[in-house]
Amino acid sequence: MAKRDYYEVLGVSKDASADEIKKAYRKQALKYHPDKNPGDKASEEKFKEAAEAYEVLRNPDKKQRYDQFGHAGMGGSAGPGGGFGGFSDIEDIFSAFGDIFGGHFGGHFGGFGGSRGPSARRHVTRGSDLRVKVKLNLREIANGVEKKLKVKKYVKCTECGGTGAKDSSSYTTCSTCRGSGRVTRVTNTLLGQMQTTSVCPTCQGDGKIITEKCHHCAGEGVVRDEEIITVNIPAGVAEGMQMNITGKGNAARRGGISGDLLVVITEEDHPDLVRDGNNLIYNLFLSFPEITLGTTAEIPTIESKVKVKIEPGTQPEKILRLRGKGLPDVNGYGKGDLLVRVHIWIPKKLSQEDKRMLEKLMNSSAFQGGPSAEEKTFFEKMKDMF
Repeated sequence: MAKRDYYEVLGVSKDASADEIKKAYRKQALKYHPDKNPGDKASEEKFKEAAEAYEVLRNPDKKQRYDQFGHAGMGGSAGPGGGFGGFSDIEDIFSAFGDIFGGHFGGHFGGFGGSRGPSARRHVTRGSDLRVKVKLNLREIANGVEKKLKVKKYVKCTECGGTGAKDSSSYTTCSTCRGSGRVTRVTNTLLGQMQTTSVCPTCQGDGKIITEKCHHCAGEGVVRDEEIITVNIPAGVAEGMQMNITGKGNAARRGGISGDLLVVITEEDHPDLVRDGNNLIYNLFLSFPEITLGTTAEIPTIESKVKVKIEPGTQPEKILRLRGKGLPDVNGYGKGDLLVRVHIWIPKKLSQEDKRMLEKLMNSSAFQGGPSAEEKTFFEKMKDMF
């Protein structure tokens, strides 16, 4: 099923401010929250969909890529968690965006039935993003391509499963926050008491302290390694475009959310064709006899070569348009054209015989009356060039 537009999901316009986007997401998330709609799969999917949309539109870089390239700029339709913003499950959404809900859920998403305890508000770290460059030729850009990238990064430790502890018994409950991962402070002000909640400074939001660390990762939960990542690059991408592959960046310490992999597109120069948006340009050089008498020219395209008839008397700088022989639009809005720009090739050196033939030609009836103003301008340019 095709993804819905993220602005449509949140019910905001493209020029909505960051505050308006946040308020719109909060409204959608409260409406479709699983605790408010227990057992309703449709509401749960809408809850995930809203989180995915907010994850992209709240980030200026991701929002810019989405505005320019649509879902193609986000790296396809599915993240590592099955297609919603790179979160492995609903608990990750609570961890990442929990503060947006405020007190509507009893301080810990329990206000609609109490199904989620303090652990749902546990502070979750996020791994850093990675950036890699992928160079494509015009054929790959025209057809789309699957690339396998070898990426060096931090991955989850296989010995401890990313927990950082030797085993399940190597923990003790944090005495500062008593396992909640957060601490609450009450401050007396002129307006009365003010209560603030923050991440526990002792356990960094984990709610527990590791008593015996994993020897393989030294308690970090991540190790340096490399991973082969398959990236499906859609047809029509352009130089400088960034695709966002959610959850494929560096793994986070002790079971957090992995960062993203940003795939930056670069283009190889084609030996004959020049890209101009979705159009391609080919400069066709013809001799004076060919352009005067007409000929058939062989034109390279992305896939093969085609023959084009050049009519007698074709003027220099004329553009011949081969429709649909350009590049596809990355958002699926048709294909560009191949524009053949006709040039005349003028030799720098002539033999005496060549000169006599040209002089005889200049005296023929075909050249009586002299060139037009447009032709004079062109020949003046030719003098500068040659």
